[in-house]
Amino acid sequence: MGAFDLFVILGAMRTGSNFLEESLNAAPGLTCHGEAFNPVFLAYPDRAELFGLTQSDRDADPQALLARLRDAPGLNGFRYFPDHDPRVLEPLLADPRCAKIVLGRNPLDSYLSLQIARETKQWRLKGADRKTARVRFDGADFLAYLEEHAAFHTHVARALQVTGQTAFPVSYDDLGDAAVLTGLLRFLGVGGEAAPMRRTVPQNPEPSSEKVSNPAELARTVARLDAFRLGHLPSFEPDRGPGVRSFVTVAGARLIYMPIPGVEDRGLRAHLAGQGATESGLTQADLRVWMRDNPGFRSLTLIDHPLPRAWGAFARLMLDGDADPERRALVARLADMGGEDLAVETGRGAAFLRFLAFLRATLSGQTPLRPPPDWASQTSLLQARAAFLVPDRVLRRGEAPDEGASPPPPPEAQSDAAQALVRKAYARDFASFGFAVLP
Repeated sequence: MGAFDLFVILGAMRTGSNFLEESLNAAPGLTCHGEAFNPVFLAYPDRAELFGLTQSDRDADPQALLARLRDAPGLNGFRYFPDHDPRVLEPLLADPRCAKIVLGRNPLDSYLSLQIARETKQWRLKGADRKTARVRFDGADFLAYLEEHAAFHTHVARALQVTGQTAFPVSYDDLGDAAVLTGLLRFLGVGGEAAPMRRTVPQNPEPSSEKVSNPAELARTVARLDAFRLGHLPSFEPDRGPGVRSFVTVAGARLIYMPIPGVEDRGLRAHLAGQGATESGLTQADLRVWMRDNPGFRSLTLIDHPLPRAWGAFARLMLDGDADPERRALVARLADMGGEDLAVETGRGAAFLRFLAFLRATLSGQTPLRPPPDWASQTSLLQARAAFLVPDRVLRRGEAPDEGASPPPPPEAQSDAAQALVRKAYARDFASFGFAVLP
């Protein structure tokens, strides 16, 4: 018995998937059944059924078709694109008995090829009767196309990583390489020598600039792309739950308050208590019931500038007499601030700078300490909450009822060095919310 009992080609329209399918179907023991889960048709536009199932049968129970693909003689597979039936993707990605072939192409080439095919109505070229067209390049449409397909490939790559699987990558330029296709056969476990099939002819071999009627717009759009993700802000913060038990419901007001740890909110909580009885500590199931029983409810959260929030975390741990002494001693040792005199302003300022540097390293996964929630970036906490419920309003201190502007941290926490360090520690929050330097 081989390593696989099914295969899938994970690609997209105009990436050469027909070419690859023809080459695989020429190998003994392999059969690729087109776009088996295309919502518009079943495998091919002219196919009425596949393995005894109609399109209606497949739509009602896609797993039934997957089972028949597995059980059919030989090794069977199909092509899967981002807009195909989403119900089959996760089971496929999680199944190590399903071989994954990831087919890619320069996204600009595939996008332009798609636009030309739509314009000429020629989706496949098998001879010399080629239709040509210069299409108008739409920069915004291309960027949306690029984002959609990048998200698909990122999702596939992560799913394979977390399940410990390996896919066989094939690029559009590999499709005519017999050695690469032979390697693919070995990956699939069928062996033999592959030969590229050339019944499908490349339709648009010209340079990209010759395929569009507005090449200047094409050049401008491509020039703005961040090919090396220079503007990307990596996050190494640990995954967190949505923190539902901290949510506060307000009876009668049909309101849910979603607090952010470390954000001072006593004024807002007092205001909410004046609107009706408040309750917290609910489980996700309890809150779902509350939401169902309170149609038209609204939700809100409150954020704060990272500097006073970071000072608050520092003060609670290092200056509050009720703080856990063991944790305080641990952070003081790891942050190398044990020699600072916290009873004087200069000592507190120096210790706070060391704390900020340590906080940044901790959020980057560079220290042995897991950051508590009141250290986490507000961006990551909001993303975790949005997995359960997206807040209707994100208020800033000064905008919330009965909640004044952030009380400024003491002068020793507002030095230029502190401002620079907090900006580095919370770069995601500064980028996401546009926080300015405190005056």
